[in-house]
Amino acid sequence: MIKPYFKSGDKAFTLLQGDVFEVLPQFDFKFDMVFADPPYFLSNDGLTVKNGKISSVNKGNWDRSKGFEFINDFNRRWLRLVRDKMKEDATIWISGTMHNIFSIGQILIELNFKILNIVTWQKTNPPPNFSCRYFTHSTEQIIWARKNAKVPHYFNYELMKEINGGKQMTDVWTLPAIAAWEKTCGKHPTQKPLSLLVRIILASTKQHAWILDPFTGSSTTGIAANLLERKFLGIDLEAVYLEISKQRKLEIENEETLNRYMAKLKNCLYGKQ
Repeated sequence: MIKPYFKSGDKAFTLLQGDVFEVLPQFDFKFDMVFADPPYFLSNDGLTVKNGKISSVNKGNWDRSKGFEFINDFNRRWLRLVRDKMKEDATIWISGTMHNIFSIGQILIELNFKILNIVTWQKTNPPPNFSCRYFTHSTEQIIWARKNAKVPHYFNYELMKEINGGKQMTDVWTLPAIAAWEKTCGKHPTQKPLSLLVRIILASTKQHAWILDPFTGSSTTGIAANLLERKFLGIDLEAVYLEISKQRKLEIENEETLNRYMAKLKNCLYGKQ
């Protein structure tokens, strides 16, 4: 039996420490939705701009590419394992950039997923391109796919239309990066904004759904899930990020903090901070 790194008192937020390839085969639970933010494999000793300063793009050894075949094999392995943990009507969201998203799309088709959308997240505050030799990178892609081509998936169309001012929501989402209030317990180098995960979870799950994040990092997925009355399981290898995740969950168990987060939640839905 797997011993959790952390399990909240309300049993709605569980963290497991370990390699996703070793942890997932150890249990048989099935999930309603998966959000995965796998390595983008863009740590190549290049430079970028962060907070007005030139910084390395390197995130860690886990983000270094060992070639095209390595990336394909990695994505094929984790997607097979995750697919086995999805309910028959479940969907999966996977974020990426040009460094990994084409590989993921190819493997999804190979494994008989049905791709529903490729959402483009357009960042309102991207870092500048200091080389001035190409266009500024300001987007990430998020593939939304369902497990089975012939099994219908859940989509809260009416709510997405309401959020979008009464018009059909398109596959281009303009949302800011993480705000200061999302980093009070620390920050993961690839942390996603709460506004993004809130929209994803509301679009594709019902209340009390179980959500899996196999590369949980600082668990924005889990915080969004719990704020929206969903349940969450996150997996990560690094204890430092699991500790941030734990503290973020404990933070929203404080009534004053929870009320403050919930007040911000409505703004998050509309891409405001």
